[in-house]
Amino acid sequence: MKKLSTALLLLATTAYAQPYDNSMTEDAIKKRIAPIGAVYFEGDKAAVAEVPTGPRTGEQVYQAACFACHGTGALGAPKSADDWAPRLAKGTDTLLNHAINGFNAMPPRGTCMDCSDDEISAAIDFMSKK
Repeated sequence: MKKLSTALLLLATTAYAQPYDNSMTEDAIKKRIAPIGAVYFEGDKAAVAEVPTGPRTGEQVYQAACFACHGTGALGAPKSADDWAPRLAKGTDTLLNHAINGFNAMPPRGTCMDCSDDEISAAIDFMSKK
């Protein structure tokens, strides 16, 4: 009888001795059911998105627009300094012209239609030194 009582006591306390579930706290529940967006009606002031204050760096342009091809070498896009050497030998004006207007498999501006000529040039400088 003692063994049975001990076993039942152990079983009963095990059922209540579960680890604390943080996902059921009031804060966790509020976070899960919080709205993911907001609706603004005419006349309301909407939240202001952060606007860039100047030109993007070559690295920023590379990460946003150039990496897909130049990070992988897709369609023969130059990846390393060795790949860039024959292109740089043609001169920076020719290289920039090809980047802005498109050349072979590269589309105009490398699909970065909102990039300035200076930003394209900065991206070329960044990529060709990698």
